[in-house]
Amino acid sequence: MSREKKHTITVKGSEITILSREKDDFISFSDMVKNFDGGSSLIEQWLRNKDTIEFLGIWEQINNPDFNSLEFEGIKNVAGSNRFYLSAKKWINTTNAVGLIAKAGRYGGTFAHKDIAFEFGSWLSPEFKLYLIKEFQRLKEDENNRLKLDWNLQRTIAKVNYRIHTDAIKETLIPLELTKQQINFVYANEADMLNMALFGKTAKQWRAENPDAEGNIRDYATIEQLVVLSNLESINAVLIRQDLPQSARLEQLNQIAITQMKSLLGNKNLKKLK
Repeated sequence: MSREKKHTITVKGSEITILSREKDDFISFSDMVKNFDGGSSLIEQWLRNKDTIEFLGIWEQINNPDFNSLEFEGIKNVAGSNRFYLSAKKWINTTNAVGLIAKAGRYGGTFAHKDIAFEFGSWLSPEFKLYLIKEFQRLKEDENNRLKLDWNLQRTIAKVNYRIHTDAIKETLIPLELTKQQINFVYANEADMLNMALFGKTAKQWRAENPDAEGNIRDYATIEQLVVLSNLESINAVLIRQDLPQSARLEQLNQIAITQMKSLLGNKNLKKLK
């Protein structure tokens, strides 16, 4: 099962749960009907409607390659009759549908893909649907804004700058005819020089202090440290081309790291990312 993230939006006084599974969002039918007369029985009423069955079937045929179309045709043929009954669980089990989710337990209920939830919202109340869409869009905009400012962006910048950094090492520091092991040693030496300038320790020293940690010293860096690291990599590439010895570069980079960290730690915009 895909990893889920849970969010909550408020629509016309009702708190509505949204489950995010990878790229799909599922909205709680159970929460949507809380403030409507009839409550949860409205879900079954909607599912009994022939137009609803046709809509669900078309959605599944478009989005679900494993949808059981034969079983769907059988359900559609009897939909709308007085004896017809359909629950979300029966629909899922019979047709192998993925647009609805029936969750058991205290925090369970019926959830539907946002496309289907908006259709259900129209049936409940056009006004309710419009507010639902508005609040859902607000949630997604907030998520996108957070993602744009996520610290992983700084890790990406650091990796891009590291390529510039290693290219400078290759062009300037590595003699011809070196073995691969020797080349890797030079790269590791320069990487640890940056670690020393910023963290005050090498990767090996950090590993000895944190034997149970997963990843490396840079995986545990703060966003401020990652910003400074990306800057140090670019600056070190320039200093390398100026033929400065490593000891001189380390001293300069350490002072730059101290200055930049002091500045970033007081930056209000970066604090908002945490």
